Amino acid sequence: MTMQLRAAFANAVWYAASFAERRRYCSALRDPEAEQWRVLRRCLDENAGTDFGRASGFAHIRSIAEYQARVQPSTYDAFEPFIQRVARGERGVLTAAPVKRLVPSSGSTAAMKLVPYTARLQREIARAVGAWIADLFSERPELMSGPAYWSITPPVGASRSGGPEPGPPYVPSGPQPGPPYVPSSAPPVGFDDDSAYLGGLRGALVRAALAVPPSVVMAGDLDAFRRATLVHLLRARELRLISVWHPSFLSLLLDEMTARWAELVDLVAEDDGTRAAELRRLTPEHLSGIWPRLALISCWGDGPAQAAAASLSARAPAVTVQRKGLIATEGVVTIPFGDMRPVAIRSHFFEFLDPRERPRLVHELEAGVEYTVVMTTGGGLYRYHLADRVTVDGWVERTPSLRFIGKDDRTSDRFGEKLSDAFVATTLDRLFAPAPRPRFAMLAPELTETGLAYTLFVSASAPADGSLARELECELRRNPHYAWCVDIGQLKPARVVVVGANADRAYVDTCVARGQRLGDVKPVSLHTATGWAEVLAC
Repeated sequence: MTMQLRAAFANAVWYAASFAERRRYCSALRDPEAEQWRVLRRCLDENAGTDFGRASGFAHIRSIAEYQARVQPSTYDAFEPFIQRVARGERGVLTAAPVKRLVPSSGSTAAMKLVPYTARLQREIARAVGAWIADLFSERPELMSGPAYWSITPPVGASRSGGPEPGPPYVPSGPQPGPPYVPSSAPPVGFDDDSAYLGGLRGALVRAALAVPPSVVMAGDLDAFRRATLVHLLRARELRLISVWHPSFLSLLLDEMTARWAELVDLVAEDDGTRAAELRRLTPEHLSGIWPRLALISCWGDGPAQAAAASLSARAPAVTVQRKGLIATEGVVTIPFGDMRPVAIRSHFFEFLDPRERPRLVHELEAGVEYTVVMTTGGGLYRYHLADRVTVDGWVERTPSLRFIGKDDRTSDRFGEKLSDAFVATTLDRLFAPAPRPRFAMLAPELTETGLAYTLFVSASAPADGSLARELECELRRNPHYAWCVDIGQLKPARVVVVGANADRAYVDTCVARGQRLGDVKPVSLHTATGWAEVLAC
């Protein structure tokens, strides 16, 4: 069976298996209040006998208000002692169901987290993905007729680029030891490949439709991983769909394809001379010729990823770029559904903290207000503070559609300046308005000859008269803590540094060298590490 036929068959089965979930999700969108109570009630009933459930009185909770009174919103730090017990093999700590895996999640600056995965959590995630994929295939049936590229996270922890600061060691995918307190016994750390997040049949169907097999994770370094990925993609003439996380991940792959075009085509020729001959008649910039059936790219398109998504869209004008929903290792917050991204109300129980830290339920959200996401999942995270900031951009039936703004937990605070990622994201939007942000724009503290100064590393040419730096300083001073630190000499005024043409790649490679998984690397508006000037100058 050819790759195209195998992928078409797998996609058709996946669509058939997911269509009922789309129908149930459409029905739930009309009454999010009732659906959310059903989700929470099931979670409380299933886990009432756990250590956490008994301590919190799950068996006696009869309303959402009682749940909120008994369980306080908490960050990962509050759950870590419980997760350590799970990692040592204890049962019934957070969930009655056994924990199948502890999945690493590394933020760009935070220490590594281990997220417990149960069969229930996998089903919750599969519900959201199923509703999305069934809606996507219903609206764009041509996507089912060929293979797809779903980004694969390689377990490589080094590259040729140096890093600004050392980070924690990377925990490889698969059943291997994790941090020091995690023994080699069950539950193992990580999944063998990213499709395993869905579990069971759905994971197998995804793997059957892949243009790039999970085996590329065995590449020894990032260069080998990119080369192997591109060779598989170039062989896949009938490629229909590309799903990546940040759009710059794909942009960097395409840059690599352009730089190594002749070498890559020669590698394709080793297995498929006819395809190689076709490619030699094309140029690497001719994406519609390389993949004439490519119809959709799914990627992040909000917050710091907005400019990169626009750049990718310009690079592939014949292809629809669909903004992903808000997805974290801990669970799914929103899914693409038509042109909107409604809350995944059939998957987890959600609350949203308003600017006064008051919890609001899904059906209580209002337009024009920024909220921070709190979620309860089948993986044993109860009223978990996800630290993602969102705002309502519309409604699907009676369920709000949300737009991601930025992270709430990314704060640079060397001297009490308390600069957050969300604040800096808004600052950069204001700084470059009405034009979109440059392809690369990141603020970070940088040690200069006169002291520490927040530095905007930007790919656009800065005005020679220094006006951009002055405007940046003016915008940052809207934060009174920052202004005070500058006024008393703890910080020097902000400055601007123009970075090299390869800053995107240098940033990604550096983050990987510091210990992040490639799939976890996210361009940010604010980075708390120093030492980026030399790294980004290339």
